[in-house]
Amino acid sequence: MIVITGGAGFIGSNLVAGLEAAGYPELVVCDRFGDDERWRNLAKRELADIITPEELMPFLDGHRNRLDAVIHMGAISATTERDVDAIIRNNVRLTLDLFHWTKHTDVRLIYASSAATYGDGSQGFADDNSQQALNALRPLNAYGWSKAMVDRRIARIVGEGGKAPRQWAGLKFFNVYGPNEYHKGDMRSVVAKIYPVAAAGEKARLFESHHPDFEHGGQSRDFVYVADCVRVILWLLAHPEVSGVFNLGTGQARSFKDLATAVYQALGAEPQLEYVPTPVEIRDKYQYFTQADMSRLREAGYTEGFTSLEDGIRDYVQNYLHTDDPYV
Repeated sequence: MIVITGGAGFIGSNLVAGLEAAGYPELVVCDRFGDDERWRNLAKRELADIITPEELMPFLDGHRNRLDAVIHMGAISATTERDVDAIIRNNVRLTLDLFHWTKHTDVRLIYASSAATYGDGSQGFADDNSQQALNALRPLNAYGWSKAMVDRRIARIVGEGGKAPRQWAGLKFFNVYGPNEYHKGDMRSVVAKIYPVAAAGEKARLFESHHPDFEHGGQSRDFVYVADCVRVILWLLAHPEVSGVFNLGTGQARSFKDLATAVYQALGAEPQLEYVPTPVEIRDKYQYFTQADMSRLREAGYTEGFTSLEDGIRDYVQNYLHTDDPYV
């Protein structure tokens, strides 16, 4: 049995589909559904159970002898969230509770960290697990801080020889895009935001550059297709000897201009782009470049390639966004 927290969300629901396809027979989703359409993310799946976050710890206690792993994707992921108490409850307290619970059982733990822990990138993007390197990071928002706090605490426990789960892994997701993100509103990927504009034959708007080293639209991110994220997690489950905090990107930064162009090309259309000033309120803290250092995951033994931006967007647009059924 595997429990996936946040299993109705974007990455979580793709992971549930991947686990099902890989033959894992008992999948339990822990999530809240509310009144939006995220239930559709799981409509094609066969699940052993669905539980609420309040039921999670009692459920784990009652099924510890059958559990193989907890994959903790659930979190408040909005970088604009202002309720820090809610962020602490959901992102810090629950993750640490799961770490301490799994270290006293035979259950493995994989949890979602974030590239937001790197802040403005001035310390680089290497997933150095040392206490010194983790302590030097300065996230720019409460979301990134919450993820960094968990990474630091777990690193200290493990670094000082404390008890840990038989396998544990934190994944620093970079800019993930792909199907089943439709409920995320303004937190959807730029691919999902540009698609309806491109499909209508209109111009896509990108931010102007206010940095002398970058052209308009030249601001770059490490965009990673969600299917690649699922493959990494499945690989970790197949390699219980691998533990640590790992970057999860592609290792190659690409520009927003490249991304927008690929959306139009996936539709067989000529790119139509225009540039607007970056809002003043975010201009001073705007990141112009992120790129995951993937050497640690490679050194751990992961050998599969990562989907190119053009191939990932083509698949996302042609097989999901531009169809009557956009769900995995």
